[in-house]
Amino acid sequence: MQIFSNPDFDKMKKIISLLLLAGITSCHTLDLNPLSEASTGTFYSNQTELELAVNDLYRLAFWGNDNELFSDNEWHRGQLTNAVIGGTMNADDAAVQTYWLNSYKAIARANTFLANKERAAAATPANIMLRLEAEMRLIRAYQYARLITHFGDVPLLTEPVALEESYGIARTGRDEILKFVFEELDFAAANLPLTYGASETKRLTRGGAWAIKARTALYTGKWEVARDAAKAVIESGTYGLHTSYSQLFLKAGETSREMIISIPRDEKQQVFNGAGFVQDNISRNAGGFGAQLPTRDMIDAYECTDGKPIDESALYDPRAPFKNRDPRLTATIVEFNTQWLGYNYTPHPDSLTVFSLKENRKVPNKDTRAVAAFASFTGLLWKKGIDQTWPDRLVEDNDAIIIRYAEILLTYAEAKVELGEVDESVLSAINQVRARAYGVAADQVKAYPVVTTTNAAALRQLLRRERRVEFPREGLRYMDLIRWKLAEKALSRPVVGLPDPAAQNRAKWPFPGVTPLDDDGIADYSGFGTDVKALSQRNFDKTRQYLWPVPAVERRVNPNITQNAGY
Repeated sequence: MQIFSNPDFDKMKKIISLLLLAGITSCHTLDLNPLSEASTGTFYSNQTELELAVNDLYRLAFWGNDNELFSDNEWHRGQLTNAVIGGTMNADDAAVQTYWLNSYKAIARANTFLANKERAAAATPANIMLRLEAEMRLIRAYQYARLITHFGDVPLLTEPVALEESYGIARTGRDEILKFVFEELDFAAANLPLTYGASETKRLTRGGAWAIKARTALYTGKWEVARDAAKAVIESGTYGLHTSYSQLFLKAGETSREMIISIPRDEKQQVFNGAGFVQDNISRNAGGFGAQLPTRDMIDAYECTDGKPIDESALYDPRAPFKNRDPRLTATIVEFNTQWLGYNYTPHPDSLTVFSLKENRKVPNKDTRAVAAFASFTGLLWKKGIDQTWPDRLVEDNDAIIIRYAEILLTYAEAKVELGEVDESVLSAINQVRARAYGVAADQVKAYPVVTTTNAAALRQLLRRERRVEFPREGLRYMDLIRWKLAEKALSRPVVGLPDPAAQNRAKWPFPGVTPLDDDGIADYSGFGTDVKALSQRNFDKTRQYLWPVPAVERRVNPNITQNAGY
């Protein structure tokens, strides 16, 4: 059974190529030196080996949020649909197997560390031993949090399991595991530092433990726990919102106080995404493919500057969809007729040439499908997190954001709303996030659309829209759709794009009218007929897909692990 491999052997097999990621927040120095192999019988014998074991789990494979392509925010031209939005997820799905395997790989390594750490007690200061134990218990708790939110009941392993014992392992109830997760995170919060000194390597902190607890409680409907954990982060005074929303996702934002947990990545240390990823995300004029795309659903989610959604605001003009909108829109999606990566960006079918600042001349416009057949099918390109060096470097090495302070503010507000505790602190938390979007302080009430309502239903609707436009491309939308039970609606509608150039009605470019949005903020394009093009059809089976299937390979080895309904 894959999740119960011999942890010591697994550790030693990997030790030569072990990557020492020496930090998990943004102020960091990476050290990725290969290590010499140690004996399985003597490892964990000193402080260095304990630290190596912990550091090996500071990798994105064990931390990444959900794929944005699992949501209605993003679509990839080449894949059409994936197993989640295509409704084809099954127990043999590779993404399911990888998610399960990575989580249990981290759990097995944490259990082995905890079972063997006392070997190093005589050679390691007690305070270091306690901190490393707290880090490992936090990492293990986080893995279980990820597992139960995706699979429900799963095997709960808290110590190394011999191969012969593994065949009798069964699933443990989600609620029991959740209790374990909260207890482990409490231990971590009690034994990790709140901050590290300027000269110290940045690692997991008390705030990180609280933040994971807040998110996990929110995802599982434990409102009081979510409220209190988020409040602890807020009242710690350690974190704050970055002044610029757009700069937060570039190199300039990696050292921001807003980052609670982020995974460091660096080209020089060979931890990065290469040319294929970069080209999928940049314009064709700049040498990319324009294939990884924002959806029309995404752009329509941003409200207007009067604080109203597009189907209620007199400020919205579908012929100029970027005007009079929440500034996060133009920080996230490339605005038409603006310079981007050295070229004017317009997907208009009659814009056959564009001016290039990079070349100081007009060039063929490869970002319109009238020139290049595979230019953006939605007409949209991502801007968030993409810097001007990408086309030249063909490297993406931004730190991977796992949890940031804005999420904690909105978690606190949502938990309080669900508890019926709407007060000034709820409005303050929301307005801090909204004000930052406009680049102003929250008390500058005339400079942004301040939230003043205390109606719980209205706040719930507003918070759901706020989370969507604050966190695109950060991997939070999928679990929001799952926990709000909106996936069956949002992920059962077509991905729409611009009509083919020959069929495009120029008088209705770029968008043929005002998109109707329902009370959940879900767009309806069915009334536009041929003025939009269905690019692919999403499908979501509400009878089974709110949980993922247990990987078939696990059940073939151990039939005691039952399967989720519908798989």
